[in-house]
Amino acid sequence: MSGIAAFFARWRVRLGYPLVIVVLFFARPTPRSILAGALTGAIGLWLRALAAGYLHKQEVLTVTGPYAFTRNPLYLGSAILAIGAGIASRSWISAVILFVYFALFYSIVMGREEKELHLRHGAAFEEYARAVPLFIPRLTAAKVPQASAGSFTLAQYEKNHEWQAAVGYLFLLAVLLLIWYLRAH
Repeated sequence: MSGIAAFFARWRVRLGYPLVIVVLFFARPTPRSILAGALTGAIGLWLRALAAGYLHKQEVLTVTGPYAFTRNPLYLGSAILAIGAGIASRSWISAVILFVYFALFYSIVMGREEKELHLRHGAAFEEYARAVPLFIPRLTAAKVPQASAGSFTLAQYEKNHEWQAAVGYLFLLAVLLLIWYLRAH
């Protein structure tokens, strides 16, 4: 399974590009669907930005900020972005493709990352995993002893290159707007 998990982890973004072409082929956007998708996507982008500003990859076990509610706030933000893209596309085929892609790739990637975090952080990760759900967030922040007491910084957001998600999503919305315009005229 580790070979398959490594493949999915390494190729999840690269394989997303041809997937976007298929999603766009089936898309039947309207200004209203694009606006609704943009508003939904803005929630996902906000969550991803917040999570990236806390995350110190490969350095410490991040358990503060959105990580006190879910162990995978970046992927939760990505799921919300996928929902937004499905809404913006106004195509059930596109929405199903996005859902299947996300569910398949990210469930495998989250499992792989869980194993890596367990190996790196041991008992601290086990305690964190008992207190904080994998994906669906808690309603209140978990208090995890021996936790990193990090806070959001714009420098960390930039270090994690999270701005690329916003640029990519805006580009997708622009292409959907162009598709609508070309079909309408």
